[in-house]
Amino acid sequence: MYIPEFNRIEDRATALAFMRANPFAILVAATGTGPFATHLPFLINDSDGQITIRGHFAKANPHWQIIGKQESLIIFHGPHAYISPRLYEIRESVPTWNYAAVHVYGKTRILSDDSDATRVLEDLITQFDMPYQAQWQSLSADYRTRMLRHIVAFELIATRIETKFKLSQNRTKAEQENVIRALVSSPDSAAAGTATLMREHGLGLITGALPPKA
Repeated sequence: MYIPEFNRIEDRATALAFMRANPFAILVAATGTGPFATHLPFLINDSDGQITIRGHFAKANPHWQIIGKQESLIIFHGPHAYISPRLYEIRESVPTWNYAAVHVYGKTRILSDDSDATRVLEDLITQFDMPYQAQWQSLSADYRTRMLRHIVAFELIATRIETKFKLSQNRTKAEQENVIRALVSSPDSAAAGTATLMREHGLGLITGALPPKA
């Protein structure tokens, strides 16, 4: 993706933390008739310097039949918000949008072993619905086996990561503060989340906690 240098994040830990905080992402594959995308929750693992991302498709989804043939892309996206030029000191400014995203490229492969599929499913339950874990384990083995037959587990080995945080880094500290205060007062949780992200990355005039809502 296009990333101006002041919006580029090179820190690996920051990218990983963002991916883990926003694990519902978009997996994109190229086909002969155009791109094909699926929205999925993901498990992110970083071991010995290698980032591996796992998930599963519904077996009825044809996406699993096309992965592995070429590079895939996973798009992790976080909070975002419209930014009005009224918040800037220079009147002749243009409106824009603040947002954060991580693009992960890599080769995908199907995890065909039943034990791998079981592990992916149980790890997803552990991450997203821990209270359900006991109920899942209490279900009959026959039912769980039938459910596993309706999914296709896979993993992506990351070969390239691009991280873009477009958070008004090119504006003055006073303008950043205006943006943060406007966004944190918004009833839109995505806008408020953008303000939090800006503050976490040292933007604006105030360090530490966000200002109280007006």
